[in-house]
Amino acid sequence: MDMNQYLDMFIEESKEHLQAINANLLLLESDPGNIGHVKEIFRSAHTLKGMSATMGFEDMASLTHEAENVLDLIRNQKLTITSDIMDAIFQSVDLIEGMVIDITEGGDGSADVSSIVKKLRAIVAGDFSAEQEVAAATMVVEAPEEDSTPAEDHELDDYAIMVLKQSQELGNNVLWIKVTLNENCLLKAARSYMVFDQLESMGEVIKTKPAVEDIENERFEQSFEIAYVTEQSIEKVRTTILNISEIQDVTIETIQMKSEAPPAPVVKQTPAPTEKTTVDAPQASVKKATAGGKTIRVDIERLDILMNLFSELVIDRGRLEQLAREIGKNELQETVEHMSRISGDLQNIILTMRMVPVEQVFNRFPRMIRDLQKDLNKKVNLEIIGAETELDRTVIDEIGDPLNHLLRNSLDHGIESPADRKKAGKPEEGKIELRAFHSGNHVFIEVKDDGAGINKDKVLKKALERGIVNPTTADSMSDKQIHELLFAAGFSTAEVVSDISGRGVGLDVVKSKIESLGGSVGVDSVRGQGTTFLIQLPLTLSIISAMLVQVKDEKYAVPLSSIIETAVFKKDQIMMAHRQKVIDFRGRVVPLVSLQDIFQVPDNGETTEDEVAVVIVRKGEKMAGLVVDSFIGQQEIVLKSLGKYLVNVFAISGATILGDGQVALIIDCNSLIK
Repeated sequence: MDMNQYLDMFIEESKEHLQAINANLLLLESDPGNIGHVKEIFRSAHTLKGMSATMGFEDMASLTHEAENVLDLIRNQKLTITSDIMDAIFQSVDLIEGMVIDITEGGDGSADVSSIVKKLRAIVAGDFSAEQEVAAATMVVEAPEEDSTPAEDHELDDYAIMVLKQSQELGNNVLWIKVTLNENCLLKAARSYMVFDQLESMGEVIKTKPAVEDIENERFEQSFEIAYVTEQSIEKVRTTILNISEIQDVTIETIQMKSEAPPAPVVKQTPAPTEKTTVDAPQASVKKATAGGKTIRVDIERLDILMNLFSELVIDRGRLEQLAREIGKNELQETVEHMSRISGDLQNIILTMRMVPVEQVFNRFPRMIRDLQKDLNKKVNLEIIGAETELDRTVIDEIGDPLNHLLRNSLDHGIESPADRKKAGKPEEGKIELRAFHSGNHVFIEVKDDGAGINKDKVLKKALERGIVNPTTADSMSDKQIHELLFAAGFSTAEVVSDISGRGVGLDVVKSKIESLGGSVGVDSVRGQGTTFLIQLPLTLSIISAMLVQVKDEKYAVPLSSIIETAVFKKDQIMMAHRQKVIDFRGRVVPLVSLQDIFQVPDNGETTEDEVAVVIVRKGEKMAGLVVDSFIGQQEIVLKSLGKYLVNVFAISGATILGDGQVALIIDCNSLIK
């Protein structure tokens, strides 16, 4: 069978199961007595094993099976969880994740699993630690319900025999099933698929005869055979298959496995004193369910194509609206208005389809924090709030690295050691809060810790040494201005380059990435109480609302999300401060920025009036007034890239095509506000 058609599904589902395993392992580590978590982990591991075996990734199937054996002992309360056992299971999951990544990149998923397999088998055998108290136990295997045949009679390979033997030792039924189809069956491949689908819902298909590829391509007569493992009874398996139409007969035998090793002993352990990891790990979920609980997987590339097509429709919609206004016929205007409403609803649906919860990114971090705090000998509780908040998939794919950097920075530089926290009168366990929430057309993500806070004197000293700050203005800088220096290019207060947080790279990389997404990032800190990083992101990057403005003969678009207000000032209201034109806007001094000067727009010879049109924009708490000739009006625009020949154009984030076919450049307000 050509498995390539199922590869994308295998990769996506494997990632989901691995995320679920990681999340439940963290919950189990903080609550070792909760068997419910073990059952969830076991269920995901069992499914992952079956999927990988079916796809032919034998190393993954083998390793998952060994981990499953350990989990089964824990599930049946024959093994007590210790820190070493948890570490071994986590190592197994890391190795499996590496295999999935290799498969995603076009590899075959092979890896050297011998070391971790040896460790897992030692746990099952009871000789994982010299401190463990091992007691022998006899495992009883029920007598077969029907005739049995030796495994060698079915020409099973060593791997299949190993899997079947271990499954039988765990009390499962190990069966050889022969399915015969009706002579007049027209769609043999479809009927065989239905058989496999039913069997996989109750257990695991280990091997087929002929090969699955031959069965799928109907290269068999009227029957095929299956090596199968299940917890269900033989009679239920037979009944389930016979309920499928065009099945003539089903014969089932129990496979007789040779016993070459003694049964796995019951392991009794006294839990070793371990450092408690109190990570609040949310359950992984990347599927969206409707009210009826139904979901559908859609390739993101298809959604991108759909969005691009709709973007063209938005451009044509703008052109139609303009033509309808120019012609002025009521019937045409009514039709265009109706089409605008319908396309607006369609736009909302398409944008909603692209929205995914930020938990898809947030779910990576509890495991990272768990490992990192052990490396740093710190205690920390990661609290995740608002994981259900939704963002456009394009934005979601890009924010993982900046958040990873900020969280590592908080744990490495922010949270103090348990001894230092105790000395400062704080709990030994630090707290990092990762929170997401909606506000207007933006999503805010907050990374907050209760650590030592930012040492502003140290920051200012470093900035002076590197020439980032002028000594004459250093004394007049506010705390917030000093904190913002952390985002200066190449700035770092670390004395030693660490692999934990910055790796020698400053927070300017985080700022650049966030601003490239049309967002902004700021920091606030109180010495001794903690630090908060706040990221502001747009809901979507595809279609935005903007104010169109005229500058001489050129048109520009200013994103509405950056605009506070539009206003008209008389020329005598413009003042000078530090050789900079400014205005008094509601009691605040706001600098003016001439778009004609910035973009060197040619003068068209038209006389200027006594009044100046200004667009007041903001970046965090800072403001600026963009001087334009006139306001055209608000419009939804499609964000287009300038292409590879016009990269890094100052203060321009892209372009859009207007209804009349003209191109308007989209202004990056963040670049104009200093």
